[in-house]
Amino acid sequence: MLYDANNTFAKILRGDIPSNTIYEDDYTLAFKDINPCTPFHVLIIPKGDYVSLSDFSQKASNSEIIGFIRAVGNIIYKFNLAEKGYRIVANSGSDANQEVFHFHLHMLAGKNLGSIIKPI
Repeated sequence: MLYDANNTFAKILRGDIPSNTIYEDDYTLAFKDINPCTPFHVLIIPKGDYVSLSDFSQKASNSEIIGFIRAVGNIIYKFNLAEKGYRIVANSGSDANQEVFHFHLHMLAGKNLGSIIKPI
């Protein structure tokens, strides 16, 4: 899938759409989800043009990958999430119900999240 430079997150990165930013560095932007599922629900996106985790892992530079992962850790510690716990989810493709085709992580915390998926 080709990257669409007019997706919602690309518009947020350009400043065309406002966001409630909680963290930003050279490689990463993190902001509150507009429809939160948990008391702490943020979206973490790389600043590069990547559709999915697989796209990011194959095309991003080592600096981008390292910077992005360090940003995730910085957010965990900035908001004291390590002690009680958190969940990170990356939806990719139609079966996972990816809505915005710019690679992003959902970081969820602030309550008991239960099991991740119920057994079949």
